[in-house]
Amino acid sequence: MADRPRPPLPAGPWLVVGLARSGVAAARALLARGEQVVAVDRGTTAPPSLPAGLDVQLGTDGLAFLAHARAVVKSPGVPREAPVIAAARERGMPVLGEMELGWRLLPNEFVAVTGTNGKTTTVELLGHIHREAGVPVAVAGNVGTALSALAGELADDAVVVCEASSFQLEDTLAFAPEGAVLLNVEADHLDRHGTLADYVAAKLEIFARQGNDDIAVAPFGLGIEDLGGCARRVPFGPGGELDDRAGHLWWDGAPLIAHEEIRLRGAHNRANAAAAAAIALARGIAPDAVRAGLRTFAGVEHRLEEVARVGDVLFVNDSKATNVASTLVALASFPDAAVHLILGGRCKGQDFTALRGRAHAIYLIGEDAERIGREAGGEPCRDLATAVARARAAARPGDVVLLSPACASFDQFEDFEARGRAFRALVA
Repeated sequence: MADRPRPPLPAGPWLVVGLARSGVAAARALLARGEQVVAVDRGTTAPPSLPAGLDVQLGTDGLAFLAHARAVVKSPGVPREAPVIAAARERGMPVLGEMELGWRLLPNEFVAVTGTNGKTTTVELLGHIHREAGVPVAVAGNVGTALSALAGELADDAVVVCEASSFQLEDTLAFAPEGAVLLNVEADHLDRHGTLADYVAAKLEIFARQGNDDIAVAPFGLGIEDLGGCARRVPFGPGGELDDRAGHLWWDGAPLIAHEEIRLRGAHNRANAAAAAAIALARGIAPDAVRAGLRTFAGVEHRLEEVARVGDVLFVNDSKATNVASTLVALASFPDAAVHLILGGRCKGQDFTALRGRAHAIYLIGEDAERIGREAGGEPCRDLATAVARARAAARPGDVVLLSPACASFDQFEDFEARGRAFRALVA
């Protein structure tokens, strides 16, 4: 159990804004506590598995229901500028993000992970390391299970390893995990945050309220002078306390594991492994358990997932790559192969010129294909099926067909997972 007591929840009734996975979980958790809850969503189709007794209002921005509430839960996909959120704050009402709500409802020790890329892989790797060490653990947050869905479901001695996006962190009020990890920072979500400085500020909220007994892990030489908070700093990477040199990761002056023993592919995943090892070791997980976890963790779906090898052509699903930096990392993971890159979707205001000439061929999909093509080059395709068919026809033995779109999926798919499943089905 965490040593730090959680702040109490504000008094209801509650208005939950946004009924994607996080909003539904928040509404369910509040109802389980006996709270009065109204949930609103601009969409007109009710999501599946709504909790019994929930007052659901669809096709509305929620403004009309604000007068009957005393506190608001905001799903991470709802922008801070949404009229109902802006009005609630103008009236002095407490507005909690779903992650903040889940943290307040759970007494468990928390390890939170943020960064532009690698969050899901690192969170799942940390869960795997805890299991290797025999430590009860639950993995949640922006990955798979909404945090508030764990309320009332966990033993107090379980560690919660939580993926935290910038959208979730910008809504934190008191959130203070015992362990916090920043993996990296690249320009992303500028359509939401406006500037890189605001995006970085949202990420740094993960450290802002940590205390002296907490652990803060970040890349050595990141260039951010003040992470915030009062936690013990544990830098990782070349020159860090968790060092990366001479073909090994090092801890406490001794080699921890050789690069070739780490099962995950690519230099970017070696950095993820170093970050996971740093937070685990600094919090007292045994080195043998960390080594065992790094040797046996095979990764997660939609992140450089090797789907199939057909005619000696490797098909790789990296649908989670929703920004240019992530796609560049994916391309660097296949230095000796001709890569046929499937690229595109909703571009989020990014610059794609860095991808020009980085792949053997580029096949463009999605609503921003024309703009992306002007910056990165490539062959326009109507949709993912067309792109897969053309890449399959052009690829030769030893080549790689890589879905690493560098874009959000919402123009053509429900989410990146649906896009990845579609790719797998097309390959099959």
